[in-house]
Amino acid sequence: MPKVKKDREEKKSKSQMKREMHSLQELGEALLALSPEQQAAVPMPAELREAIAFAATVTKHGARRRQMQLIGKLMRETDPAPIREALGGFDRERQRNILQAKKAEKWRDEIIHWEDKGKDRTYESLLEKMLHHFPHADRQRLRQLARNARKEKEQEAPPRSSRLLYRYLLELQKE
Repeated sequence: MPKVKKDREEKKSKSQMKREMHSLQELGEALLALSPEQQAAVPMPAELREAIAFAATVTKHGARRRQMQLIGKLMRETDPAPIREALGGFDRERQRNILQAKKAEKWRDEIIHWEDKGKDRTYESLLEKMLHHFPHADRQRLRQLARNARKEKEQEAPPRSSRLLYRYLLELQKE
């Protein structure tokens, strides 16, 4: 009798198998959404790599659906753990890039919209704080970009220097 109970525990329900298949197909769709450089970095069998490359070229809905089913089938034959790990790494990198972009925007906006609020909180103290935070920054370039961005704001000109300041701050964070 215990043998029957053990067989029941090992056997998965049809619903569970469908959920796993859909999960693997979604994983294949996530692979398809990656850039070719990112796809090359993901460890996967050659046959799966070819199927994903072909799926990127398919435009017809029915053909794409069938290709995605094939990808799901190929995913069932491979170990999804390294693929999930690689996708998680891309997600962490993407999140880090988003945080860096938000931080650069915050710094830029703080520089452009700065108003003196007392003798200990001057505009120069803000720039010194930034230069302390980014010791490898080019002091003259940062000051010039900040000055030009503030002038653009006052004159209501197109934000060319503001964009350049943002890009420079983003570059500093990545270094």
